[in-house]
Amino acid sequence: MVSFHDVLLEMKEKIAIVTLNRPKARNAFNRGILQGLYEAANHILTEPSINVVILTGAGDQAFCAGIDLKMISAGEDMTGGAKRHDSFGHIQIYRDCFTAYEKLPVPVIAAINGFCFGAGLELALGCDIRLADETALFSIPEVQLGIIPDGGGTQRLPKIVGVGKAKELIYTGRRIDAKEALRIGLVEHVYPKAQLMEEAMKMAQEISDNGSPVIGCKRSINIAVNYPADVGLLFESSTQQAYLREFQQGAGKLLKKVKAEKSE
Repeated sequence: MVSFHDVLLEMKEKIAIVTLNRPKARNAFNRGILQGLYEAANHILTEPSINVVILTGAGDQAFCAGIDLKMISAGEDMTGGAKRHDSFGHIQIYRDCFTAYEKLPVPVIAAINGFCFGAGLELALGCDIRLADETALFSIPEVQLGIIPDGGGTQRLPKIVGVGKAKELIYTGRRIDAKEALRIGLVEHVYPKAQLMEEAMKMAQEISDNGSPVIGCKRSINIAVNYPADVGLLFESSTQQAYLREFQQGAGKLLKKVKAEKSE
């Protein structure tokens, strides 16, 4: 277990578990979590043995309850007062933290336990797959605080749940439960609270067992989401060239498996 400010990083074979570690504050986003997430992401980039990342929150109350409002009301910010060229520089540092997880070469699974509000939801939106426990609650309430979602919420949420539903959630700031999140496609699965991490580990292991082609799949799918189809198809074909040897080996293994099953 490694500690990066208010973030923990644990390795289990080829799976990295990144945990927001402010349970008494419902893992509310502060400077320690921002810095810790950046450092954990950089560590993962330097560990080629990692095949999958699970992102979760410490304790049993929250994945992340959003920005630490006590920090904001005290006039503090994410950068600890460090000067930037303008106010957009501060927002960029915060926003790019979520993008860092979206751009990790390996898949990232969000295991969402309890509250997932504001910045917490925007962090989860940057993950590849979202799993929730049955107590999870979701909201993107920035308009109720007099601002707009500035961590990528207006960009990523419509791509996941559709434009109309994203506008409804962002304009109203209302909360939805895990069942509704599953219905609208915000999360892929909902599990009993005690089973969430077990199921996240099972999925992570299943993905990890498929090896390096998953990295090519992630890159190609991300291109598909953000670029026209002709660009995505060209990227897909180009990416496949790197896996021709694996394709040959995989075909051989599958044929042996089919032959063995027929002989039983």
